[in-house]
Formats: sequence, structure tokens, C-alpha cells
Amino acid sequence: MIKHIVFFKIKEGESVEEAKKVLLSMKGVVPEIVELEVGTDFLHSERSFDLALIVTVKDKKALDNYQKNEYHCGVVKPHMHRVRCDSAAVDYEI
Repeated sequence: MIKHIVFFKIKEGESVEEAKKVLLSMKGVVPEIVELEVGTDFLHSERSFDLALIVTVKDKKALDNYQKNEYHCGVVKPHMHRVRCDSAAVDYEI
């Protein structure tokens, strides 16, 4: 199994809740996703990011397919690229 974790800082004036909804919209639509979780930060410290996306996929091939998925690339990525000012990602095997 692979965990794909992405943290997003959302631009001022953009909706964190809308970004969360867009990320959650992948559930049941992107077949490679085994588990999907999205959390919003409540601490709001200087080093905090606004959103965390945690996706679990079966293997590296599934991660590659997820990254190329039509819905992920056509809907989710464009929205997140438009509303984020920063992001960071980690992918690891479990």
C-alpha cells in the first residue's frame, strides 16, 4: 500500500471548505483510491498548512494511474492549482 499525502496553503480570499469539497469529490470517482481523507487545520500557526489530503492506493502502479486519472487531472488539479499558494507532498509505502 502507498500513502500519498499533500498539504495545501490556500490563497487569501479563496475558500478552504470549497477546496476540501473538491478534494473529497474524488471519493468513488477515482477507482485507484482505496481510502481518502481530507482534514482542515484548526491551529493556524505560522507553519500550518490549511488542508491535508491523505490518499491510500494499492501500489506504485495505482499511484501512477491516480496521478494520470482524467477526473483528478481535469477537475481536482486545476481547481487546487488555482486556489493554492503553496503545497508539499510525501509518498511512502506502508
